[in-house]
Amino acid sequence: MRKLVVNTFISLDGVMQAPGDPQEDPTGGFPHGGWSFNYWDDVMGQVMEEAMATPYDLLLGRRTYQIFAAHWPYSTEEPAAASLNAAHKYVASRSLQQTSWGPATLIRDVPGEVEKLKAGDGVEIQVHGSADLLQTLLKHQLIDELRVWTFPVLLGGGKRLFGDGIAPGGLKLVSSTVATTGVIIATYQPAGAIPYGSFALEDPTPEEVERRSHRGA
Repeated sequence: MRKLVVNTFISLDGVMQAPGDPQEDPTGGFPHGGWSFNYWDDVMGQVMEEAMATPYDLLLGRRTYQIFAAHWPYSTEEPAAASLNAAHKYVASRSLQQTSWGPATLIRDVPGEVEKLKAGDGVEIQVHGSADLLQTLLKHQLIDELRVWTFPVLLGGGKRLFGDGIAPGGLKLVSSTVATTGVIIATYQPAGAIPYGSFALEDPTPEEVERRSHRGA
């Protein structure tokens, strides 16, 4: 059984679009590309290095694959380049007919083929970026671990990590650390159903009974 791990950068209001460069993903007229650049420090570099030190395969959406393919083969001096270039890439796309950055395999049926990948033997599967792909993975509960880097910025709009339609569920905090720049690096794992409860009075007051009678009005 293989573990599927998500590595993602988000703003405090949940936006994950184009953290690294203004031209990374301007879809929808997004004007804030490159918002993560000035928050990097040695703590973040060490955490990233550790996360990518063990062998892994990549599962990427089409847009993220093309962004990476235009960068990493030409940036071999960067610390992460060797492992990213060597990793097998599984690319979720209905439009791509071939891949230029290999080794790579195209995936058409994301839920079905990802389930098969996870059920087999092999190294960890990492997802980077890939906002649209993540919505499918979250909806079908295919993620084993979320490594979320929350930056102290508010972007107001853009592609979000948690969109509508994902399956509700609890999460367990596995580890956390804080960079000197205020970035919170936290790792979560699924923890089953949400443990609902209530702080309401056992016997509702007349005011509460009245309030409930008008809910949705």
